[in-house]
Amino acid sequence: MSRAVGYETFGGPEVLELREVPEPHAGPGEVRVRVAAAGLNPIDWGLVSRPEAAARFGITLPSGFGYDFAGVVDEVGPGVTGYAAGDRVHGGALARAVADFVVVKAPAEAPDGLFHTPDGISDEVASTLPVAGSSATAALAAIGLRPGDTVLIGGAAGGVGVFAVQLARLAGAKVLGTASEGTFGFLRELGAEPVAYGPGLADRVRARGVTAAADLFGTETAEAALELGIPPERIATIAAGPNPPGGVRATGGADAEPGAMARITDAILAGELTVPIAAVFPVERIRDAVSLQAGRHVHGKVVVTL
Repeated sequence: MSRAVGYETFGGPEVLELREVPEPHAGPGEVRVRVAAAGLNPIDWGLVSRPEAAARFGITLPSGFGYDFAGVVDEVGPGVTGYAAGDRVHGGALARAVADFVVVKAPAEAPDGLFHTPDGISDEVASTLPVAGSSATAALAAIGLRPGDTVLIGGAAGGVGVFAVQLARLAGAKVLGTASEGTFGFLRELGAEPVAYGPGLADRVRARGVTAAADLFGTETAEAALELGIPPERIATIAAGPNPPGGVRATGGADAEPGAMARITDAILAGELTVPIAAVFPVERIRDAVSLQAGRHVHGKVVVTL
């Protein structure tokens, strides 16, 4: 037997349970990963709390929990190439990641693929990369970010925002990041000029030469950018669903280009990108971890260890 976090009814963190489950094994074209760490994302608790969101992803009850994971390959199924027992890896497993073991297909490269974890990057850091890193790169690619741009990033202090801010700076852009005033110092450390979110956002940045925008939380930043006259094709959102306001670009991690994850890990190893981890919880405290992450006031990423 092994352990996995799951739930049998929709609701808040209180529905999550750490349970004994049969130990899974790798089949043809699959590898089994012994999970060391799982990074949490807003979509994780969104699927637990909103049946309609779960249905869009084909999730039915009972369900496992989490997407991002990092660990070590310990079983390799027939037909798999490019992975061997003992390889350190990170990747995604929808509604299955917070568990002692995950079994996943083993493609060489895909937005939701299984990636080798380079030496020098811890499992805790690697477990934060799949959703947030790919979503940030997709959002910046969707707006055609280029050197000299001034980009307005909504939700800049969140799990995706910390990647988007730094990647935009590496691309040669000036970054204005929306957040609460309590996070202004944190954003300045990442290289962004902080701006308070809320009513009047467009007026607060009107004189600052915004040329593009990426909304990582709701639609406020996208709507402000439209009010500023930014062309819709230079505005992206990852959290407004398939029909965002004003024809702006809807995107997400699945749209990340091949090689995006390698570019992120290369930047981490080069010291050009840091991954702020706000808190690390043992899996036995999964409810506390999800409560903190779901509060949306955490600066950076929340990680669960197994």
